[in-house]
Amino acid sequence: MTPGRPGEPPRPRRVADGPAGRAEAIRALRDGGIVALPTDTVYGIAVALTVPDGIERLFAAKDRPPDRAVPLLLADADQAAELGRLGPAARLLAAALWPGGLTLVVPRREDRPLPVALTAGPEPEPATVGVRVPDHDAPRALARALGPLPTTSANRSGEPEARDAEAIGATLGSAVALILDGGPAHGGPPSTVVDVSGDVPRILRHGAIPAERIAGILRKAGFPEPADAGVGR
Repeated sequence: MTPGRPGEPPRPRRVADGPAGRAEAIRALRDGGIVALPTDTVYGIAVALTVPDGIERLFAAKDRPPDRAVPLLLADADQAAELGRLGPAARLLAAALWPGGLTLVVPRREDRPLPVALTAGPEPEPATVGVRVPDHDAPRALARALGPLPTTSANRSGEPEARDAEAIGATLGSAVALILDGGPAHGGPPSTVVDVSGDVPRILRHGAIPAERIAGILRKAGFPEPADAGVGR
């Protein structure tokens, strides 16, 4: 941590994104810290999946009640199989749209225990998990070293997402151990969320990938049109 201005809490340490900075971020995550990192949309805060109470601390850092599931950022599509079961529709969308702004909600593997807080309360049937391969080297490198990373946006609940390292330090302060500084975030809408855990895909949130594009990919391969339960249009 570095001292803040008089009367302010300490700011998290900042390191430039690159091989050395990513190595420091990996060490901080292995030590149980929360790390802010750039993605292909906005900055996120992440914690290692194996850290006890890590998901709960992500929610505490954001001042947000644990009422929404936390997605996991992946190194590549193959890593999704460590946590979930990807059916034909999920594999099709992953091949067409990853890396990119698409989160897939897939059935969880029964043989892979995951923190209860990851799904934000009582699990649906079937139990599911949200996974995404971002179009940014930094989170993929960290996930390659540590496994799938629970990640949520770097902001206080109800406030705008942080677009750079300075804003993260001012907003989240000592709740974050380290900021991997990749410069200003690209911005834009969050990922589109598609539930492919059932017989008919469902769009849960509109975002970076247009619903029409997703529908076209599914239609061309003979899958049903996705149902639209989405928000954020």
